Amino acid sequence: MDAATRFDADLLRRYDRPGPRYTSYPTAPQFNSAFGEAQLRAYARQSNDAASERPLSLYVHIPYCRTPCFYCGCNRLITRDPEKGARYLERLRHEIALAAALFEHRREVVQLHLGGGTPNFLRGEELESLVAAVRGHFNLSSAPGRDFSIELDPRFIANGDIEHLARIGFNRASFGIQDFAPDVQQAINRGQSVEQTLDAIAACRQSSFRSVNVDLIYGLPRQTPAGFANTLDTLIAVRPDRFAIYGYAHMPNLFKAQRQIDARDLPDGEAKLRLLQLAIERLTAAGYRYIGMDHFALPEDELSKAQDAGTLQRNFMGYTTHAECDLLGLGVSAISHVGHSFSQNARDLSDWEAAIDQDRLPVWRGLELSSDDVIRADVIQQWMCLGYIDIGAVERRHAIDFLSYFGEALRRLSPLISDGLVSVVGSFISVTPRGRLLLRSVATCFDRYFGTPTVN
Repeated sequence: MDAATRFDADLLRRYDRPGPRYTSYPTAPQFNSAFGEAQLRAYARQSNDAASERPLSLYVHIPYCRTPCFYCGCNRLITRDPEKGARYLERLRHEIALAAALFEHRREVVQLHLGGGTPNFLRGEELESLVAAVRGHFNLSSAPGRDFSIELDPRFIANGDIEHLARIGFNRASFGIQDFAPDVQQAINRGQSVEQTLDAIAACRQSSFRSVNVDLIYGLPRQTPAGFANTLDTLIAVRPDRFAIYGYAHMPNLFKAQRQIDARDLPDGEAKLRLLQLAIERLTAAGYRYIGMDHFALPEDELSKAQDAGTLQRNFMGYTTHAECDLLGLGVSAISHVGHSFSQNARDLSDWEAAIDQDRLPVWRGLELSSDDVIRADVIQQWMCLGYIDIGAVERRHAIDFLSYFGEALRRLSPLISDGLVSVVGSFISVTPRGRLLLRSVATCFDRYFGTPTVN
């Protein structure tokens, strides 16, 4: 992907519309209840038979948070009762045992990610117990290149916590920050000091974490360019390996917590664009590379290297260097990608608990991919990760005539080519510097389901 990124406000106004983030294709709204536990078991068996040496990636969802952040649209539960975490962990260990039985033990787990919610809602000894349970049932890698990561809330990190996480195997951390400006923090109900955050990042460095990621959001209530610039500059000074810069989507009809935000405090469209431009300019000037879909990384980071090597992939955890894995999701609402299938655990805690208590895998819905889904997923994955589509490679992998197969997609792509977002040279369809911030607008052209009703 061309390293240059040109901020073009006019194109962003015209093309930046709501659409999938393509952490999967087909996307989650296409999942249906016809896919259940029996189907997941069948795909796991096929996965073992077809690729018994294929490694595994595990995602573990911890849903609890101590306080509500008003901007949040994640599947989380608010409580200060630590016993709820203990009870959840007990069932989670049981699910780990049930799920591990699906896969041959020699298949190595090279990626483990704890997300939420707030994974460090669990106490240190509970997190150690969780990792021990995973290690007791799966073949956890001990290789230097393993990727064991955890999302952390700096407000609830005590002295010694990071060091403890390193001892039990974690080597990557992601910190939610959003904005350091006090007015913004008050409006989103997330008081988080600069000192708390920088101390947590420093502790990761001292404990030899291989990577630190920070999450910011632009478009929050009461956010100003001056305040956001200060947040960016403060963090750039300590050189996190990766930044994720998300645009806030105000959807109070879907996310109850967002009803606490006064819409009059939100920046308008033009102000939001200026905040995005500010982030791009500050980060690129500081030497960060735009990876795609709101993500920036230092040139020496593994995401940058994978993109250069053409091996970068995208899944429910975002961008990843572990393209070769089957992904198994554990915990309430977690999503799996095993073979040519997707499956999602129950989103409601009581439903998830009931399944576990009955010794059932808590599959709520999923999808068996058709041959067309597989082909389009390959094309969209190339585009979102690498910024180009190698027509010849797609034709060879799938035995199709690209121009004929994707005739309708190419017609939908034509205006974007005319506007200079995309170039077609020889057998490559490539993003231009003007189009790099609009990757998903191009991806939707190849999405057979986009704009059609979803399936229950």
